[in-house]
Amino acid sequence: MRISGFSLKKLLSRSELQREKLKDYRNIVLIQAIIVVLGLTLSEPLIEDSKSEVSKLIITVFSFFGATYAFLLWDLLRNFTDSRALIIVILGVLAGIVITGTLVEFPYYQLIHITDRQTYLLIIHSLLFPIEITVISFALRDIFSGGFMTSDKLWGAACIFLMFGISFGSLYDLITIARPGSLGQNFELGLPNYSECVTYSFCILGGIDPGFEPVRLIRNISVLEAVWGGLYGMLIIGKLLGLPRAENENQ
Repeated sequence: MRISGFSLKKLLSRSELQREKLKDYRNIVLIQAIIVVLGLTLSEPLIEDSKSEVSKLIITVFSFFGATYAFLLWDLLRNFTDSRALIIVILGVLAGIVITGTLVEFPYYQLIHITDRQTYLLIIHSLLFPIEITVISFALRDIFSGGFMTSDKLWGAACIFLMFGISFGSLYDLITIARPGSLGQNFELGLPNYSECVTYSFCILGGIDPGFEPVRLIRNISVLEAVWGGLYGMLIIGKLLGLPRAENENQ
């Protein structure tokens, strides 16, 4: 990073902070797109045989982008808050998740063997989901603040939409880990199950029939996600596109 220290908000001017947020939003949208595409298109080999060479390669590539996404979430959060404690805690938790996940899930050589995989995955996702919601809440406040339309707000709007789909996928994954089969089918816990949960989440956001018959809890949460998707679209159109564009914006 060009700026040292944990909080960028205190160190950058308003225009510099806006450019930093624009860069961070763009980077996250790119990684989000890659994660979603991988989850939607490469899940079949994982479901058929997660131990095959193809599946091992997919897991390795997905893990790399997942670790990158975790760092970018933390990097984006630094633009929104001056709380050093919050930034350090989230960095520590994300670093712990990435390191532990790498040691446990590395497909070519398992460095740490976990006997109770279900509990391990529950802990990982229980730590990750609140962080995703925290970043979303800060980003929402950011894009709906200010009196001008700027490029960072547009990229932020796209970032939040994709982040919400991924976050709901994490929530569905958490539920299916706690109660396997909740999605309507049994998938191997880990990346195979997670990819199907992300697919289900974006089907709900896109108004597409996911083809599953989940339990009532997931079905009801899906309704909330679908309502959010429609409401968010209306808010973006009504709020952001109605703002005047900043004449002095320098991207």
